[in-house]
Amino acid sequence: MRFLNDHLYNNCYRNKEKLYLAISLTFYILMNKTYLGEFEELMLTMVGILKEEAYGNAIVKEVQDQLDRSLNLSAVHVTLYRLEDKGLVKSFMGGATQERGGRRKRYFELTSAGISVLQSLQEQRLKLWKMLPELKIAGI
Repeated sequence: MRFLNDHLYNNCYRNKEKLYLAISLTFYILMNKTYLGEFEELMLTMVGILKEEAYGNAIVKEVQDQLDRSLNLSAVHVTLYRLEDKGLVKSFMGGATQERGGRRKRYFELTSAGISVLQSLQEQRLKLWKMLPELKIAGI
């Protein structure tokens, strides 16, 4: 979506009719529900959990520690960029460090849309879990 918005803005801002089309198309995309795959949901959740420490390697390590699941760093980055394109996370570059040879880390944080999607997912999951009486979970 980031590419689409940039492209439409850069190519349509001079023409009012085209700008209206760009705004309408963006509104249409935003009004449709966002569906996430399991890995996207995991990445979005991990960004929320790690907060200001959410970057690629930290996510890989946290998933390994908490879920005993190995992840490919490239898959994590591609998924984070896809979530950014969907407007669910945003990224920023941290400062360069000596231990990284002067390279900077790209950090991710939830957007308000990302928080809303996580809340909606939680509500949906809890609703379904309540429908499984043989798996009673305390507090649900």
